Amino acid sequence: MKLSRPLAIDYTPAYHQRAGIGRLVRELVSALARLDQETPYRLFLAGVASPVLPSEFGANFSLSTTRVSPNWLARIWRVRVPLQVTALCGPVSLYHATDFVLPPLPRHIPSLLTVHDLSFVCVPEAAPARLRAYLNDVVPRSVRRATHVIADSSATKSDLVHFYNVDPDKISVLLSGIDLQRFCPGYVEPRLLERYGLDRPYILSVGTVQPRKNYSRLVWALARLRQRGYDVLLAIAGGKGWLNDDLYATLCQSGMADFVKILGFVEESHLPGLYRGAEVLALPSLYEGFGFPVLEAMACGTPVITSNISSLPEVAGDAALLVDPLDLDEITDALQRILDYADLRQNLIARGYLQAQKFTWSESARKLRGIYNEILR
Repeated sequence: MKLSRPLAIDYTPAYHQRAGIGRLVRELVSALARLDQETPYRLFLAGVASPVLPSEFGANFSLSTTRVSPNWLARIWRVRVPLQVTALCGPVSLYHATDFVLPPLPRHIPSLLTVHDLSFVCVPEAAPARLRAYLNDVVPRSVRRATHVIADSSATKSDLVHFYNVDPDKISVLLSGIDLQRFCPGYVEPRLLERYGLDRPYILSVGTVQPRKNYSRLVWALARLRQRGYDVLLAIAGGKGWLNDDLYATLCQSGMADFVKILGFVEESHLPGLYRGAEVLALPSLYEGFGFPVLEAMACGTPVITSNISSLPEVAGDAALLVDPLDLDEITDALQRILDYADLRQNLIARGYLQAQKFTWSESARKLRGIYNEILR
């Protein structure tokens, strides 16, 4: 589609968030750049002084930046100061807000808003009070104002309809992809496992250390497995989050402090090897808007157990063991089954590999471009 003004995408999360939403925005926009070398795109970046446009982006991509930090912009827009984002990024044909919040825009400019999940509504106890108050204020307003909304999964779309009474026709589901060249079966470098202290079989879980990931129950499941004679570790790969007192109390109460490796934020180049070396990926999360680790582990040839709620059954399909994340017995028994039964393990690996192939960034970008075209029409 030929446009007289560029289509703007908020690229700020790609620079400021290493995992999660940041990775999603980086991968999706990179795939869009490979797909579309004609449409003019303007990437808006807040809180960056002298950014460099990624080398893979063509001449149809440009940057617009402000040194004002994302936090300050959030404060300004929350109190409804009428600073329109076009004053910062210039005139555009459409504005895509990629991280929950739609800034003020001129009325004639259509807008697209991505809402990744409603965990702060569905699992309020897992979010800090200030963050919860902020999101409960700005997200419903942003959803009402947006011309169209993207949800990361059908589960999140259903939550938007249920909690915010959004017209289903106003919401498109845009499933994410994974990099199938990076996440694939392969050799496990012993030095990588040594680096992280993984000197025996281990259960892997991936995600920011916060209550929604349900790590405390995983620790108790590990304690039960070790009581049953399984000499395994639990490795948690994720940056430090919030409200972690319960996890550290559980490590002490369970006696598992020596058998749980909290690895911190893991370099992206190390993740495939950690998946490949694991006996199983365990993601019994209380809520996920999508769930990248499920597919990444499957693509690497690792069996998966995950929750039977939110988006996770949608992502996992029939290729994982699904458990009630509140039921410690189910979590423990599922882990034990994968450790015990080679046939089950191989079956899950085979099905998981096929499931992962369904999720590609090129398909996500193709659908996103279609959504842009529909809005602009």
